[in-house]
Order: sequence, then structure tokens, then C-alpha cells
Amino acid sequence: MIQAGLIRPLLAAVLMSVSAAFTIPGAAQAGERPVQFMQRAANELIAASRSGTAGDFARVLNKYADLPSIGLYSLGSYVNTLSRSDRQPYYSGMIGFLARYGASQAPKYDVRNAVMVSQTKETRSGVYVDSVVTMTDGTGYDVRWWLIRRGGTYKVGDVSVLGFWGREQLKRLFENYINENGGNAKALIVALNR
Repeated sequence: MIQAGLIRPLLAAVLMSVSAAFTIPGAAQAGERPVQFMQRAANELIAASRSGTAGDFARVLNKYADLPSIGLYSLGSYVNTLSRSDRQPYYSGMIGFLARYGASQAPKYDVRNAVMVSQTKETRSGVYVDSVVTMTDGTGYDVRWWLIRRGGTYKVGDVSVLGFWGREQLKRLFENYINENGGNAKALIVALNR
């Protein structure tokens, strides 16, 4: 089983802070700016956090996450060992892993709200949305979201809390797991789908 110890602080802050990063594609509403899109996503993630169920987390993650960007980057040096036919089981397992972790950690992080405060200029590589997540105890965190335009919508490609980017943490965790299992990416897929 994959141990989440390395990514625990980051994922806890991300998954519990703004309960909405990753059922149907999250279409940007007509004229919706990235900051509005991300506020909608954050509200859904907070609702998932309050429900505390892995299913609710998975629905939000599937709706808003850019699975190829997050998933393929997280394989690091093993990205070319994943066949096209293994991508969907890998993405499903990754979402399941993150959703189960989020649900298990949600009770520890009571989020009051998340407010999107600004966005950068959109370029070909995407746009960044900055937010402040406030816990019920009054502590706050600056969270930066990287959004990627996919057709007429945005998807969350990465998130930074306290200067740590989520994809980088998953990459370390996943690469280490694959390395410890003889360089076999399928071992990761099996572990993620347990």
C-alpha cells in the first residue's frame, strides 16, 4: 500500500482547505473568469470536505482535475512505461487514492471558507488563481491554483500550499513506489486501485 506520509501536510491543506480541486466535466460558464471558476470549484470541495466521504471527494476531483497533467507528471521518470491502455485505470486509482485520503483527513481540518482573491494574466501555459483559505480556528493559508484551459473550460493542473506544489509531492511518492517495486508502473496502478 502507498504510504501518504510524505504528502500528508500538503494534501491535508489542499484537500481540506479548499475542498474542490479535482462527474461531468466542469464547464466554465459563459464569460466565467478563472477566479470565478475556481471559486465554484472551491465551494464544491469544501462541501465534499464537510460530507467527509471519499465518493464526494472523487466526484469533485473528477469534475475539476486535469487528470493527464497531474497523473502523467506524477509518474516522473516512469511516464513512458505507462501504456495508453493503462492510463484510465491509473487515473481512476489516483483519484480514488486522493479521495480516500481526503475523506480520512477531512475531520482534522475544519475549513470556514476559501476566497479567490486574484488571478494572473492567462497565457498558453495557463493561469494562476490565488486564494486565501481560512480555517474555523482563524488560521489562514495562501493557496495558488494553476488552471489549464481545456476547450471551453478550465481544469486544475496543480495547487501550491506554503510553497509546495501538489504534483511534485505526488511525483516523489509515486516514483518512489514504482522504484521500490522493480520499476513496474503496473504495481502502482494495482496499489492505487485497492
